[in-house]
Amino acid sequence: MRKVILALALALAATLSFAQTNPGGKPTVQLVRNATLIIKYNGKKILVDPMLSSKGAIESWAGIQTNPTVDLKMPVNHIVKGVDLVMVTHTHEDHFDKAASKILDKSIELINQPADKGFFEKEGFINATALQDNKIWNGISIHRMEAEHGSGELLKLMGKTSGFVLKAKNQPTLYIVGDAIWTDDIKNNIKKFKPDYIIVNSGGALIKGYENTPIIMDEMQTMALIGESGKAKVIAVHMDALDHCRTTRKSLRQKAAEFNIGTDKLIIPQDGEVIKLSL
Repeated sequence: MRKVILALALALAATLSFAQTNPGGKPTVQLVRNATLIIKYNGKKILVDPMLSSKGAIESWAGIQTNPTVDLKMPVNHIVKGVDLVMVTHTHEDHFDKAASKILDKSIELINQPADKGFFEKEGFINATALQDNKIWNGISIHRMEAEHGSGELLKLMGKTSGFVLKAKNQPTLYIVGDAIWTDDIKNNIKKFKPDYIIVNSGGALIKGYENTPIIMDEMQTMALIGESGKAKVIAVHMDALDHCRTTRKSLRQKAAEFNIGTDKLIIPQDGEVIKLSL
């Protein structure tokens, strides 16, 4: 009996040791809905661009139906439970809504762009950091990237937006592009950081009165990004959840087929789907 107890104790100690040296397991990205992501990275749970409203709780942006156009696939308390960090690319309501501001603990660590510093102060978040360039957080190097949320007159109308690059030892490098059209700056960011994964908002969203000017990447701009993506796998999100997004999962997959781009290169997750990341 003593030998059995000793063996069990040793096995438990080994398990605990493994858990401490491998906190959180392998890195993953889960698409919650639209651009809301749960990223498990370097043993931490990171929530990106939380839009937590129920279906139809937000006004229509294209005169078609209220937003979001689909329900969440998981309970809100599951989404926010155990979150170590919230990252917000910008504060348009489809990336940080009233529901998120109400539900999230005001003391949670949060990283945002400098343009949104006043917004988070007003909302009462006491641990929000307006990231200018980069910082180290729990062994993760976080770099903020500028992005262009449209072109011409729309660029001023849409305001500032950002993306983030995550790097850590023994973790894949992850580039979250955010709400952006395809630009040389994004191409240069890819060359500089050589990400293993690029998360791109590919919904082809349009604004009334500017129907010929996408404010985020559409099918063709996503194909252009893939053409310059190097070794990276591309994860396309921000589709089939808002009434002003004209690019769908189906239309993006069809365009990818025209360019002979397979699922080994372009990943188009469903809401709730978890993608395992590797080096």
